[in-house]
Amino acid sequence: MNTERPMVIVGAGHVGGRAAQALREAGYAGRLVMIGAEPHRPYERPPLSKALLTGEQDAAQCALRPESAWADDRVEHLIARVASIDPAARELVLADGRRLGYAALLLATGGHLRRLSIPGADAPGVLGLRTLDDAAALAPRLVPGARLVIVGGGFIGLEVAASARARGCEVTVIEGAPRLLGRAVPESVGVHVLALHRARGVTVELGVAPVAIAARDDGRLAVQLADGREQLADTVVVGVGIEPATELARAAGLAVNRGVLVDAELQTSAPGVYAAGDVAEFPSRCTGEPIRQETWHNAETQARTAARNMLGAHEPYADCPWFWSDQYDHQLQVAGEPALGATRITRALGEAAEVHFHVDASGRVVGVSGFGPVSAVARELKLARMLVERNAHPDPAALADPGVKLKSLL
Repeated sequence: MNTERPMVIVGAGHVGGRAAQALREAGYAGRLVMIGAEPHRPYERPPLSKALLTGEQDAAQCALRPESAWADDRVEHLIARVASIDPAARELVLADGRRLGYAALLLATGGHLRRLSIPGADAPGVLGLRTLDDAAALAPRLVPGARLVIVGGGFIGLEVAASARARGCEVTVIEGAPRLLGRAVPESVGVHVLALHRARGVTVELGVAPVAIAARDDGRLAVQLADGREQLADTVVVGVGIEPATELARAAGLAVNRGVLVDAELQTSAPGVYAAGDVAEFPSRCTGEPIRQETWHNAETQARTAARNMLGAHEPYADCPWFWSDQYDHQLQVAGEPALGATRITRALGEAAEVHFHVDASGRVVGVSGFGPVSAVARELKLARMLVERNAHPDPAALADPGVKLKSLL
């Protein structure tokens, strides 16, 4: 009988799937168990708010890997919920009572959608968007003439707005803050994003919040706003972020703050237990202070580092934070940690396209952010991100001058 303790991954999303793949690529040949509550194989989330809603992709095209790859790599995929973890015994208990020991454990539990705490928030037709099943429920509702109200003017809300307009829906975005993307990008970028959506026919209401949602006799939903107005909708999409799924870690006695706290090697406070992706709070490559990232890039890169460290590599995670958002034919990107910048240098590219360089007191580029038509900004943002990754100290005048090639500053 095989008594070998397996490598175990709790969470069968992007992080869990990529970590399983990376364990095999690193030469691990033993038993490998991936546990997830969803009935699907691991998949990528970015298409959920874009190509999956517009019909340009189907669920199969969102898969992280071909179906055959999991069998080829001998990954045991358990569709189950984990009830508890005992780090001292290196054992976990499933909701059905089964027990499973582990040699090393990766927590890739992601996060839960935040819900509105207002009357009617659970009414039929009020949807969130986090999973393939969520997207499958929303996509058929996006038909020409359908009235969509989106609560939340963050990246998910704005991407859904763009997808819904592409399907011919009437769209209203309700954002409680005085501007879009206030915590993520400079104000001028937020202004350009707002102008783009309004130009594409989206009604954007800023500085106001919903207080109730009521089902009407005609089948529509009435979204009541704090200022007394009412917005009618066939469907309401709530996009107000996620809460990291730290419940298992907290109950197991692991150190938890805004996420599960990990060290530079992505190991938690319990030996042999690692965490990666949306749920992990890890040391910043710039400051060493704990940060958390909810991005495709973070999932992709941390999964691989965690997998290697589960095998004893002792490899610090030092990738540069990076994310993007596609809206219509425009793209927004942020790399590094713009909040660490003491000054901001703007490179205007025309067509309402711009790149901002966030520079610290020493002149080092610690972050970049930019927005514009993909054709105008994609290459510039790629090079700008490289400046952050290389801790560059370029001439500020050269950064601001679009006539100076960014490649020459590398």
